[in-house]
Amino acid sequence: MKTSILILVALALSEISCTPSQVPVIVHTHLGAIEGSVLESRLGVKFYAFRGIPYAKPPTGKLRFGAPVPITEPWNGTYDATEDGTMCPQPFMNETYKVSEDCLRINVYTQTIPGELIRIIPRDVLVYLHPGGFYSLSGQSNTFAGPHAMMDHPIVFVTINYRLGSLGFMSTGTPECPGNMGLKDQAIALRWVRDNIASFGGRPDSVTLMGYSAGAMSTGLHLISPMSKGLFHRAIIMSGSPASQWEVPNHQLELAQKQANLLDCDTQSIPVMLECLRQKPSEDFSNTLEQMFVLSWNPILLWKPIIEPDFGQERFLDRNPTEAFRKGDFMKVPLMAGITKDEFAGPAVDFLRNETLRQELERNFETLAPVMFLYEQHTTESRVKTRLLREKFLGKEPLTLNNSLTGLNYLFADGVIGFGMHRLVALASRHTTVYQYKFAYVGRYSHVYYPGTEPYGAVHHDDLIYLLTGPFLAPMFNATDPEHQTVVRMTSMWASFAMHGDPNRAKLPQLDWIPVSSSSDNYLEIGDDLKNKQGLFTERYAFWEKLFPLSG
Repeated sequence: MKTSILILVALALSEISCTPSQVPVIVHTHLGAIEGSVLESRLGVKFYAFRGIPYAKPPTGKLRFGAPVPITEPWNGTYDATEDGTMCPQPFMNETYKVSEDCLRINVYTQTIPGELIRIIPRDVLVYLHPGGFYSLSGQSNTFAGPHAMMDHPIVFVTINYRLGSLGFMSTGTPECPGNMGLKDQAIALRWVRDNIASFGGRPDSVTLMGYSAGAMSTGLHLISPMSKGLFHRAIIMSGSPASQWEVPNHQLELAQKQANLLDCDTQSIPVMLECLRQKPSEDFSNTLEQMFVLSWNPILLWKPIIEPDFGQERFLDRNPTEAFRKGDFMKVPLMAGITKDEFAGPAVDFLRNETLRQELERNFETLAPVMFLYEQHTTESRVKTRLLREKFLGKEPLTLNNSLTGLNYLFADGVIGFGMHRLVALASRHTTVYQYKFAYVGRYSHVYYPGTEPYGAVHHDDLIYLLTGPFLAPMFNATDPEHQTVVRMTSMWASFAMHGDPNRAKLPQLDWIPVSSSSDNYLEIGDDLKNKQGLFTERYAFWEKLFPLSG
């Protein structure tokens, strides 16, 4: 079984569908000249694409498992950024995809660039952090981060790669590997944007950070990270939250040791173990990825951000995220935050359709539930929580596809995504403006088809279909497609928020998006229409709140 994250990767990824123009396009940065190409947006707007630009040195050799080292030395000549660079090591990539540890690359898309004889009005910047469970996907234009829909709007759009899996998130709780490397990559990329985006026609003083799933969790952490302070001015948090029921650890040494055992490295001494792991090819980490999980790619959140012990290094995360949001100890910028209606239906369908997995879950629910739904394990309290969750969502009858699918979907949706998003919105909205949404539109394309060939609903990643382009999953919709109106609504609201901090400035019919208030859990339902509603899954989240109350 593979989660919807892995389904997204495993579908035969295809190249970007627009052919670059042969006209040379050059920008000049303090690191040197960069050549890009000309592409065309979904509705025919010409824009410039600069892809695969390195923002940090390749994290290889002694730099593996270390903090990123920014590129500061100018290059000779003109850097060729006419095609995507490499993506970070991960499984499921065929030979047509360039995969390498030299993957700390950034893509920039813009409609206007400054020149010696050209004066332009700088444009607002939207930076995207990709999903993938911290172990897959990328910011490359051919892996569901295509810019064509967003570039219908007058913004500068940026996507980045960051290190993944053990190579990006190993943490031993020691000075040799304090952790959070992939998150530090993101922070260094944001500094690159601050220092260089003006060369691409962007405003360094008007940057919106947008993330999905693992990228959304990252975005939430950037709001409290000392490394990211002042680097962005608005945030869009889509289906992922660091303020949840799971504990944020100080290290994941046991996971590092598990990786070492899989690669035949001695685990008795951490320095010796790390030196052995530095000698291993990156493919060895990708090839052993599946064995790192407990059961069938669970827990979905295997590598966690960690609160770094202070060894004198620049720390990405130095305090508990939930407590930081609770106390208002974060960057109080305008936020958009929300979920899809059905979120993680994919794993629920897969577990119940697979007889072996269904029986395994039935026999060992008490052991597996904390792993799959992300809460503490092996305690008397966790066993009580497991029993109550089972009774609430699945009842006491044996698990079956017909009777248990909705409840198991709710467990995955709430445990992995929804409850954490609810908690983040509730805490952050006490201190700043939060526009909350529920994406409920179901078009012809989805990440989960069940039963038969029909979409199950609006599941995890489905809202990205209408913001970004990934031709392996859905075509680039044109003005006559039934999905066109949803693309216009989504990209217009997201671009308006990036430009003004207010999605209502998009001036769409039916749009009057009311922020969350101290007295009302307001949200916008994005379906066939746009509707203001109150109380997003109130009864379900109240149950989780009772099981996992805030301390103090």
